[in-house]
Amino acid sequence: MLVWESLLIDFGVACCAYVICDRALASPDTKASFVKAGMFGKDLNKKSEDKVPEGLGVVCGAVYLMSMFLFIPVPFIRPYFLGEKGVFEHQEFAHFLCALLCICCMIFLGFADDVFDLRWRHKLVMPTLASLPLLMVYLVGAGSTTIIVPKPLRFLLGFDVNLGILYYVFMGMLAIFCTNSINILAGINGIEVGQSVVIGGSIVAFNLLELPSSWGSKHAFSLYLLLPFMGVSLALLKHNWYPSRVFVGDTYCYFAGMTFAVVGILGHFSKTMGLFFMPQIFNFLYSAPQLFGLIPCPRHRLPKFDPTTGLVGNSYAHFQPSDVGPVGHVLLKLLAMFRLVSLDMNVGVKGEEMRVSNLTILNFVLRVIGPTHERTLVIYMLAIQALSSCMAFIIRYFLVRLFYDV
Repeated sequence: MLVWESLLIDFGVACCAYVICDRALASPDTKASFVKAGMFGKDLNKKSEDKVPEGLGVVCGAVYLMSMFLFIPVPFIRPYFLGEKGVFEHQEFAHFLCALLCICCMIFLGFADDVFDLRWRHKLVMPTLASLPLLMVYLVGAGSTTIIVPKPLRFLLGFDVNLGILYYVFMGMLAIFCTNSINILAGINGIEVGQSVVIGGSIVAFNLLELPSSWGSKHAFSLYLLLPFMGVSLALLKHNWYPSRVFVGDTYCYFAGMTFAVVGILGHFSKTMGLFFMPQIFNFLYSAPQLFGLIPCPRHRLPKFDPTTGLVGNSYAHFQPSDVGPVGHVLLKLLAMFRLVSLDMNVGVKGEEMRVSNLTILNFVLRVIGPTHERTLVIYMLAIQALSSCMAFIIRYFLVRLFYDV
């Protein structure tokens, strides 16, 4: 079957997935089942004390997997109709099944996290385990581990370098980053799904632009996986948008992250994938002092809701100066010097505490624009994500000539 015919069928599958997921999320029975099982939370940025069902990303993941299972024969059935069984694309078929296996594993592990509230060290291990089938298929399929060296470094390293096992380490780290970067950029209605929709839409546009190229089959493979993903994500965004009727949970974050990692690795555009994650990379680097314990990190770092004004503003971490090591003190001074954080000394009841704004991109944006409505904040964040994608396209198609021969 021709690529465009397969893509049209895949688009139809994505539309069906949207409708099914939308109806499942809108069903009172679905929500009641999650609340009855104890999977609910209260929106900390609202005055309401209503129970909001949590972990509904698993519904999207289930609909996505069923849709993809039904779609499996479509790209590969043409040789049987034309009597060309000898030209069956076994390697592409193995890649396709492996991609679904990795995504399925990540959905399962994400749901386990929603149920058991796993620790961060476990959250780093889970994507590594889920990506092992992907790495094995890449290895067995004689996937290339050679990279083209950028022009400024060729006088040192030559035209290309074979990274060997380091390339597999990089792919494993990419899977860890994609899953957790979406998970740590969270805390307001619509942000997890919204950023995933913008990233997914950007990758879809990139794949469509690259379909006529010599790597067109790889980009078609990416589209096969991404179109149904966009369908279920848009349905979830409809229900998770302010004011949220459902919470997505860690399941969706891991599901989205692994989907992006799979298409980036097997589609052979992992560097371009990184460009679409620029806000997430900034958020990770900005959050690193708290994530790695150099600066005390509270359990929740989401923006603080002011019930008198209905606006959200900076949230803060309070701690004793003795709780911070020498490296942490240096980092705090540097961050305060460059006005990247709000740092207050001698606060608290006895004036013996330090107070620093939590190190997340949400708090950074609030520091720039001031307290604002939660819906306005998520619109700002999605606009930043979209502008970053536009910058990624400029780098990929124009500035790339400064570094590579294209």
